[in-house]
Amino acid sequence: MRRFRRQIKKSRKLFHRTSRKTPLGTLLVITLAAILVISAINHLPAFQLQNYEDELGATGEPEQVFLDEHEARFSNTVSQALINRGESLYSILSGEGLNPAQISEITSQLKTCDFSAKSVKPGKTYLIEKDPSGRFLCFTYQQSPSRALHIEQNPEKQTFNIWQETFEHEKRISALTGSISSNLAAELQQQKRYALITQLQQIFSHQINFKRDIHPGTAYNILFEEKWLNGELVGIGNILAAEIHIDNKPATAYRYTDAKGKTGYFNEKGKAINLTFASSFFINPCRYSRISSRFGYRVHPILRRRHFHGGVDFAAPRGTPVYAVADGRITFRGRKGAAGNMITIKHGNGYRTKYLHLSRFSSKARHGSRVKQGQVIGYVGSTGRSTGPHLDFRVLRGGKLQNPLVALKNASTPIRTVKSVPKGEMKNFLAMVSDLRAQLHNNKILVADNAKSITVKQSALN
Repeated sequence: MRRFRRQIKKSRKLFHRTSRKTPLGTLLVITLAAILVISAINHLPAFQLQNYEDELGATGEPEQVFLDEHEARFSNTVSQALINRGESLYSILSGEGLNPAQISEITSQLKTCDFSAKSVKPGKTYLIEKDPSGRFLCFTYQQSPSRALHIEQNPEKQTFNIWQETFEHEKRISALTGSISSNLAAELQQQKRYALITQLQQIFSHQINFKRDIHPGTAYNILFEEKWLNGELVGIGNILAAEIHIDNKPATAYRYTDAKGKTGYFNEKGKAINLTFASSFFINPCRYSRISSRFGYRVHPILRRRHFHGGVDFAAPRGTPVYAVADGRITFRGRKGAAGNMITIKHGNGYRTKYLHLSRFSSKARHGSRVKQGQVIGYVGSTGRSTGPHLDFRVLRGGKLQNPLVALKNASTPIRTVKSVPKGEMKNFLAMVSDLRAQLHNNKILVADNAKSITVKQSALN
């Protein structure tokens, strides 16, 4: 405003200086023109503010999003349905346009996945994916809340690939505390945790006669793992600690895995309560931060093409030790094209495991040598076709690729003999026992049921 007044004063002086020499009409025109120019200058910043562009390219104009109305026509469609009584895998695939020869090929491949076409049951959910022209692409069968079977067709080669997907579940720690009213099996059934009974019988098989020693009034405490997926209980994991009071004397068991990967149940003094125990056939091949790529079809991070990934990628820092997942003999050790530095180990029961992209090999892991479960065979790297340090771990059985995560979970070895916790590990073991006992008697640990958390009473649940 002050600027505008100063311009008016200048105009007046100019008017008085020129009025003596210039006709009145001309002066009026000049004055009005000056006022209009000054007004436009005063409003110029506001005009520019509405049309600014910052260093990131953003402007003050509202952004508009335009949707392609025809885009949906060129997208795959996925439909979901329930298997009706009388329907079979053959009838479903036949209804999707597959011929008998194609279905026969699929049935043959299913045998390599330990899946029978007869196991398709009424009431289960399945998905059908089709391309924009309505051609069959994929059939997905929900075997369980944590596992799905995929039958995929390659439209170009007219071939089929069948694979099983295991969904990653959430692991929770739960505890049960109670006093038996009739028998332990009935008690666990009432708490919807009947799956614990088999583990308890195996753990205490040398200490407790479950038919003779268990009677009404017997007290118990159990700390165990649960598997949850999308808010639903999908399985029971390992028992971590357990106490069963027989004649006022507690029989205790604590689960412990030693430095070599062997797992057993021991009392509070580190003595094995069961001289025989079954250990996992496969231990984890390395310590990893996350799974960066799973078994199955994916878009390759370098080739940018969709193809089948026959292993599981464990992301880990360069130099992380890689272990033999089971006893065996090294049948390959060297450079293998895109796999980089690789080791192949032959195990029992028709299994072979492969370890890809290693930075270097262990000097003790030579070609033809025998290795023990848990022995260091190499170190995580990024050799070959790789975007960063990780271990590509693969499992084959009978020459067929298996899902490594399923193999790590399901395979088992003959029973081994363990007498006690190694002396050098007793300090760690006792610290773990102290922690497990604190959790075992922690009233704040809840056991949740499929719908909600149960309010825990001291006499029933812990």
